[in-house]
Amino acid sequence: MSASQDLKKMTAAETASAVRGGAVSALEIARASLAEIDRINPHINAFTDVTAERALCDASAVDKALADGADLPLAGVPFAVKNLFDIDGLVTRAGSKINLDNSPARDDATLVRKLTDAGGVLMGGLHMGEFAYDFTGENAHDGNCLNPHDTGRMSGGSSSGCGSATAAGLVPVSLGSDTNGSIRVPASFCGLYGLKPTYGRLSRHGTFPFVGSLDHLGPLARSPEDLALVFDVLQGDDPADPAQADCAALQTLGDLDKGVAGLRVAVAGGYFRDRAEPEVLAAVDKVAAALEASAEIDIPEAARARAAAYVITTTEGSNFHLGRIRTRPQDYDPETRDRFLSGAMVPGVWVQQAQRFRSWFRSMMHGIFEHVDIILAPATPFPALPSGTKNVTLGGETLPARPNIGIFTQPISFIGLPVVSVPVWLDGAALPVGVQVIAPAWRENFALRVAHQLASDGITAAPVADPLATSS
Repeated sequence: MSASQDLKKMTAAETASAVRGGAVSALEIARASLAEIDRINPHINAFTDVTAERALCDASAVDKALADGADLPLAGVPFAVKNLFDIDGLVTRAGSKINLDNSPARDDATLVRKLTDAGGVLMGGLHMGEFAYDFTGENAHDGNCLNPHDTGRMSGGSSSGCGSATAAGLVPVSLGSDTNGSIRVPASFCGLYGLKPTYGRLSRHGTFPFVGSLDHLGPLARSPEDLALVFDVLQGDDPADPAQADCAALQTLGDLDKGVAGLRVAVAGGYFRDRAEPEVLAAVDKVAAALEASAEIDIPEAARARAAAYVITTTEGSNFHLGRIRTRPQDYDPETRDRFLSGAMVPGVWVQQAQRFRSWFRSMMHGIFEHVDIILAPATPFPALPSGTKNVTLGGETLPARPNIGIFTQPISFIGLPVVSVPVWLDGAALPVGVQVIAPAWRENFALRVAHQLASDGITAAPVADPLATSS
């Protein structure tokens, strides 16, 4: 086997199997991944930090551990993380300029450590929107992260580097964060599978926060099997994270072959169709037909949920940053800074009402899930936009692009439900579009089963992009 030729086509599961079986060494895989990063990254700007020395050292340690009889589920699998995860020896950027004055991290984030303990090989830190307050992948400090399927278009954000690097085959899996849609948006724009677990499922220890009551962490990958493989490794109690929920681990990899048997699938109507472009609706309908979805359901007050999510986002985020904005306003991206400043002026009664509504909306959705097991909805209202797009037309209304990319993801993360975004390529389409597979709280296995069935049936796919052959 030639690792350099086959790496970009190999999933994480395939890579780990090949390394464990001795067909290729972890060190060969790491060298091939580093070579691809060196060749491709200048064209997409996905990596902000490449941990080459560590990668080679860790890969050699994996090979030695396997020779000693270790059982490593992620043996030799290259991975990278959004640069809000602590990486031992690196400054945790969080997409900012101001954080570069901080001292380097003295340890890895919990989830980074879990992957390396399982045999994963860290390749580096990935581009992101400043302080995760972004849906575009455009960063005033680090430049734009580009979509490898069309380098004239947005990667999506704020886990922009995760989407771009994984879609380009530089790594088969990456870790991102999702507050209002920051895993699902780049998954949609870049044609990937992305998992936002239930709020509180995974430890957030060792990551730079955005909005404590909304932040989730999760993987992006080119197959549902890889999502399940990584998700199973990431779970487990972490005493260092007091906000993590007290819940038993849910092993999902062994459940994938159950498919959709016994699952009641519905399609979100109303709000989730009114402002979606025709190709997005066609993608949802294609998935719904394949799953034999039984009904279209209305989710009451979804627009209000999005508005309440925005109120909570901007006020919690501004409270965290206000001190530094007062003393160093020039070190923030002006757009990010101004959104935080506007959040500082939101009346307290609005925040109180948003939290009250949040409780009602969560209870209402719990009632809906007594009658269905999966809800399908668009991930984004359109495919990836051209870089620099300032305005879009939705439902006949001209609106600012940046905040409205996430109109369909915000009402779901608002109450912490688990979601897998799956990539759909319509016949003749040049770009993918994502469909959200939404499950009840703590039922990530339902969403992953559906995603696996769709991939097995050829309804969804995540082909490796060649950014050297694509541009607008």
